[in-house]
Amino acid sequence: MLAILALLPILTALVLMVGFRLPSTKAMPTAWLVAAACAFIGWDLDIGYIAAISIHGAITGVGVLVIIFGALVILATLQHSGGMETIQYGMQKISPDARVQAIIIGCMFAAFIEGAAGFGTPAALAAPLLLSLGFPPLAAAIFCLVINSFPVSFGAVGTPIIMGFGALKPLVQEAISSQAAGVNFSSMQEFLLIIGQWSVILHSVMVFVLPLFMLGFITRFFGEKRSWKDGFGAWKFSLFASTSYFIPSFIFAWFVGPEFPALIGGLVGLGVVVIGAQKGFCLPQDTWTFGDSAKWDPEWTGTITGGSTEFKSHMSQFMAWLPYILIGLILVATRIPQLGLKAVLAGVVIKFPNILGYEHVNNALQPLYLPGTIPFMLVAIFTIILHKMDGKKAVIAWKQAIGNLKNPAIALISATALVSIFRLSEQNPAGLPSMPMALADFVSNAAGSTWPMFAGFIGGLGSFITGSNTISDLLFGEFQWGVATSSDLSIQIMVAAQAVGGGFGNMVCINNVVAVCAVVGLVGKEGIILKKTVIPFILYGVVVGSMVFLLLGLNPELF
Repeated sequence: MLAILALLPILTALVLMVGFRLPSTKAMPTAWLVAAACAFIGWDLDIGYIAAISIHGAITGVGVLVIIFGALVILATLQHSGGMETIQYGMQKISPDARVQAIIIGCMFAAFIEGAAGFGTPAALAAPLLLSLGFPPLAAAIFCLVINSFPVSFGAVGTPIIMGFGALKPLVQEAISSQAAGVNFSSMQEFLLIIGQWSVILHSVMVFVLPLFMLGFITRFFGEKRSWKDGFGAWKFSLFASTSYFIPSFIFAWFVGPEFPALIGGLVGLGVVVIGAQKGFCLPQDTWTFGDSAKWDPEWTGTITGGSTEFKSHMSQFMAWLPYILIGLILVATRIPQLGLKAVLAGVVIKFPNILGYEHVNNALQPLYLPGTIPFMLVAIFTIILHKMDGKKAVIAWKQAIGNLKNPAIALISATALVSIFRLSEQNPAGLPSMPMALADFVSNAAGSTWPMFAGFIGGLGSFITGSNTISDLLFGEFQWGVATSSDLSIQIMVAAQAVGGGFGNMVCINNVVAVCAVVGLVGKEGIILKKTVIPFILYGVVVGSMVFLLLGLNPELF
C-alpha cells in the first residue's frame, strides 16, 4: 500500500504530461498536491510539516532557476552580440553535418561541462547551442538530455560518488573491521575508487552504443526521410568520438579516482574530435541536415528560434567561443577543492533554518557557488565588454532571459516541492520508510533473484524523483548495500549499479526536462520529451542490468 501511495504522484505527473499532454505548469502543481495528500494519508505527516518541507523544496527550486536564468542570459547575450552567429559560422566550417555537430556539442562539450559543474548545467548550455545551429528545439532537447547520462556518475568533479555515497562510511568501516566476505578495500577512499572503477565499466557499452543510437533516433524522428539508417551513416565518427572520450575517462577512473573521468574525458575527447573533424577524419561522406524548417512538424518548435541557415562571422572564432572557454575555466577553478576558490564561494550561504518552526527542516542557498551566478551571469557581463556590445542590446538580452523564466518557475517550484515531500517523508511519527524507499523495497521484493537486472533502474528512479544522481545515491546507496549483503551479492558492483542508474536516470529527470524546455522555448511540451527519452532510458537500464547479472554470475567471490 505504501508503494502504491508513493507511486501515485509520479503516475499523476506522467499521465498528465505524457497521456493528456498538459504542460508541466499544470501537471507538476497537481502532482505536488497528490504527493501532499499521500504523505498525509500514508505517512501521517501533519499539514504544517508538509507545508514546511514543500517550502524546503521550493528553496531548492530557486537555486535551479538561477542556473536556468544564467544559461538563458548567456544564450541571449551571445545572440545579440553576434557571438552565436560566429560560432554557427565556425561550426559550419568544421562540418555542416548535423550528426557531427550533435556529437561535438551535445556529447563532448556537454560531457566536459558535466564533469566540471553537473546539476543540469550541460543540457542547459548545449541544447541552446544546437538550437542555434539549426536543430529543431525538440531534437536538441532530447539529444542533450539523453546523451548527458554516462558522464553524470562522475559529474561535478565526482560529487555523485564522493558525496552521494559518503553516508556509507560507517558501513564501509564495519565491513573492513569485520573482514566480511568479498570486501577487497581497506579504506573509504579505496572503496570509492573501486565504485568509480566498476561504474566506468558498467557505463562502457553504452558509451559506444548510446551516441550512435541517438544519431539514428534523431534522423528517424526528425529527418526528412524518417530513417534510422541516416543516423547510423555517421557510425565511424560516432565510434571515434566515443573512443576519444572513453580512453581518458577509463584511465582516470581506474588509476586516479571518481573526480575526473567525465571532466578529462570530455575535455580530451572534445579536443581530439574537433581536430579530427577539421581534418576530415571519420566524417560521413554525405552531409545530413534537418532540412527546411518551414516543413518541420509544429510540435518540434517553440518560442525560441534558432536563426537562419546562412551565417556570417562578426568576430574571430576565439572571441566568439571565449565566453564558453571562460565558463569552463571558471567551473574547473571553482570546483576543485585544492585550488581554494571552492571554499570561498561555497562559504557564502543564505540559510533557512527551522522552516515554519520545524527543527529538522533546514535548507540553504549558496548564491556564489551556483553555476547560474558564477560563472554564467558573471561571464554574460564580461561578454558585454569583450564583444563590445551596445548597451541597449545588453538590456534587451537580460530582459529576454527574465521573460522566459515565468513558466519554468511554476513547474520547477512545484517539482522540487514534490521531491522534498518524497525525501523528507522519512521523518514520520510511524517510523515508516520514506516514499522512495517504500518503492525500492517493493521492487526488490518483487524482483527476487533477478534483482541485479533492476538495481540500475532504482538509481534511475532516484534521479527521476529527486532530480539528482547525488541525491539518488544518498537515498538508495545504503539500500543497495543492504540488498547486496542479504543476497550474498558483490557490494561493490551493486553500489556501482546504483551510481550508473542515477546517471542514466538523468534523461528522464523531470527537473532537467523542465530546465531544458525552458532554455529552448518548449515549456509545455515536457510530456512529449519524456515519451521519447523513456526509450533510451529502458535500453540503458537493460544493458546495464544484463552486465551486472552476467558479472555476478561469473563468480561473485571475485568481486
